[in-house]
Amino acid sequence: MSRTKRAALALVGALALLLMYRLIHRPAPLKPHRPPVPVRVARARLADIPVSLRALGLVQAYRTVTVEPMITGPLIAIDFHQGHAVRRGALLAEIDPRPYRAALAQARAKEAQDVALLAVAQDTLKRYDLLIAHHYIAAEIVAQQKATVAADRAIVAQDRASVTTARTNLDYTRITAPISGETGLLGVNAGNIVGPATPGGIVTITTVQPIYVRFSLPQQDLGAIRHALHAATPNVTVFTRRARQRVAIAHGVLTVLDNVINQATGTLSLEARFPNPALRLWPGAYVNVEVKVRTERGVLVVPSVAVRQGPTGPFVYVVQAAHGTAVKGSHAPTVTAVPVRLGFANQRQTVIVAGLKAGAQVVILGGSRLHSGAAIHILPRRPAPARHGVA
Repeated sequence: MSRTKRAALALVGALALLLMYRLIHRPAPLKPHRPPVPVRVARARLADIPVSLRALGLVQAYRTVTVEPMITGPLIAIDFHQGHAVRRGALLAEIDPRPYRAALAQARAKEAQDVALLAVAQDTLKRYDLLIAHHYIAAEIVAQQKATVAADRAIVAQDRASVTTARTNLDYTRITAPISGETGLLGVNAGNIVGPATPGGIVTITTVQPIYVRFSLPQQDLGAIRHALHAATPNVTVFTRRARQRVAIAHGVLTVLDNVINQATGTLSLEARFPNPALRLWPGAYVNVEVKVRTERGVLVVPSVAVRQGPTGPFVYVVQAAHGTAVKGSHAPTVTAVPVRLGFANQRQTVIVAGLKAGAQVVILGGSRLHSGAAIHILPRRPAPARHGVA
C-alpha cells in the first residue's frame, strides 16, 4: 500500500472517531424557561350560606275586575280618568236614569193601590167574623173573604218585590268601582248604548297593592319547598340587573304551592305575594325570582369560579408554598390540582363538602393556563366595588 493511501485511510478514521465522539457527547438541549403564571387567589372560608332557588316569574294582579253595565241604556257620562287609581265605590259612569225612575214610580203606585185593596179586604173580613159569630152569614162567605185577603197580601208582596227591582235598576244607572285599583283603557265612550253584553265592558280595574308573582320550579325542588313552608314562610325576592349587579326591587313571601305537578313540563307552580308599595311590579311583566328555602351554617365555601371540571370530576387549584417557604418568599409558589366534593352552588359561591380545608388559597383567575406543579405569580387583590341595594 502506498504512503498516499495510508494517509487517506488515517484521515477517514480520524473523521469517523470525531463524529462518533460528537454523537456520544452531544449536550442536552436547553429547556425553555417558563415564567410563573399570573393568577388571582382567594381563601376557602367558613360561612353561613343562604340556599335559594331561582326562576322566571310572571307578575299578576291581586284582583282583576271588568266593570260591565248591569242594565241597558244610553251612557251619558264617564266620571274617571283612564289609567288612574280609583277607590272602591267611586263613581265611574252614568246611564240615563229617566226610564228607570219612571219604572220605580210606577211600581210604587201599583204597590199603593194593592195595599189599599188589601186594607179593604181585611176590614171586610173583620166584619164577617162578627157576623158569623151570631150566625148571620154563611161560613162559605167568610172562607172566600179569607182567600181574598191572602191573595191581596200576595199581590202586595209581589208589588214590593217589583219596587225593589225597580230601585235596584235605578241604582245600576250609577256605575261604581267594585274594588280599589288601577283603571285600564276606556272600553266605550259616552253616547253609546251599553248593556250587560257590551264587549270588554267599560273598563278593567286591577289591584296592584298587594300583587302576586307566579313562577315554576323543577319537581326535584318539591322537598325543599315543602320543608321551607313547614318551617316558616319562605322569603321571595324579585331582582333585576344593573351594571352587572343583582339589585333587589321587591320583597315578599311565598303563599301558594300548587297541589299538582305539571306532567308536560315536570314543574311546580308557585305564587308569592308582594306589598308593592312603590308599584315597581306591574301586571303582565316577567321578573327574576329568588326563593330562600334554608340557610346552611358554618360550611366551607370558595368562589364558584375556582371550581373546575376534570376527567375525574371537579377540582380546584390549591396554592403550595415553594420549597416549604412562605408564599411571599424568594421562590415562586406552585399549584396542585385537588379533587373536591361539592354541595350547594350558585353563581357566586360553592360549598365544598370534602377535599379542602378552611384557609387554603385557591386560584380564581388564570386557571386555564395551569397544571399541577406549575409556578404562579399571585396578583394583588382588586378593591371591591361599591354595592348599593344588591340582594
